[in-house]
Amino acid sequence: MRVIMFGPPGAGKGTIAGALNERWHVPHIATGDMLREHVRQGTDLGLRAQAYMEAGELVPDELILEMVRARLAEPDAQHGFLLDGFPRTVAQAEALERMPAGGADVVIDLRVPESELLRRLSGRRVCPECGAIYQADTMPPRRPGVCDRCGGKLVQRSDDAPQAVRNRLEVYRAQTAPVLAYYGERGLLYSVDGTRGAVAVIAEVGAALTARGRA
Repeated sequence: MRVIMFGPPGAGKGTIAGALNERWHVPHIATGDMLREHVRQGTDLGLRAQAYMEAGELVPDELILEMVRARLAEPDAQHGFLLDGFPRTVAQAEALERMPAGGADVVIDLRVPESELLRRLSGRRVCPECGAIYQADTMPPRRPGVCDRCGGKLVQRSDDAPQAVRNRLEVYRAQTAPVLAYYGERGLLYSVDGTRGAVAVIAEVGAALTARGRA
């Protein structure tokens, strides 16, 4: 099963992919998380990508492809994967088709209005210690500002600040949305209303994958 989770920042790609990972045990490969880990570790790739990420801009294709190609070559990705945050351009989608792991079986497009995306992202907080994610309205921590899992201090990611969010959505509309047409022309696209809550969305995505004979 080779699945791409598609949608704008804040649509819930990571949440849905995580649930599918638990059900079908194929790796959830979140390029945003991978990039942030490279930045945290101060790797060469992380240093090159950091300025783009902090401005809410797309990291150049050559950096993303370098990272994704290496990850898909690992043994656990040989029988399937859940890609979250990649591809973000048509050039990346075409490059994915040429990788040994192959392209996608199905692309899930989570659709969420911009006003809802802004609300979700402005209220998102993360734990830099363990990576746990919270949302002020829908998934708050038990104690304000404190991670339930490890007790770390919750912070707002720099790319979740209001202006960075607006930049990310503008970049998405201008550069990433054409990837939908690319996959739609190939009959791989399945659109889902991402505003209905995680449980309902996960159930619909799971049913869609099963109906298509991919799971």
